[in-house]
Amino acid sequence: MSEHFFLKIANHHARQSHEPTVVDSETANLYIGYFENSYGEQWVYTLDRDTGRAILRGGDVGWNNAFDVTDGPAAELMLGKEELLWLQACLHASWPQRTSTD
Repeated sequence: MSEHFFLKIANHHARQSHEPTVVDSETANLYIGYFENSYGEQWVYTLDRDTGRAILRGGDVGWNNAFDVTDGPAAELMLGKEELLWLQACLHASWPQRTSTD
């Protein structure tokens, strides 16, 4: 059986940001979110529905670095307004039972 991609995205970041981690929804029960800002900076959000752990990875911070954002933005990340809005949307979309007060 041939592979069928729903979404395939090229890495826009320099080699020093490492190769992106491949996100495979077939090997884990994942919610996946992708964001690219107007400067071409890329972010990938994943939430493992089995463990409840939410991870954020970005090319500008090194694709091999995984930031736990289960409880909201990681303190060590400098996210712009658009990135924060996107992350908030991912957190709410990936766990629909969350309320606006979470």
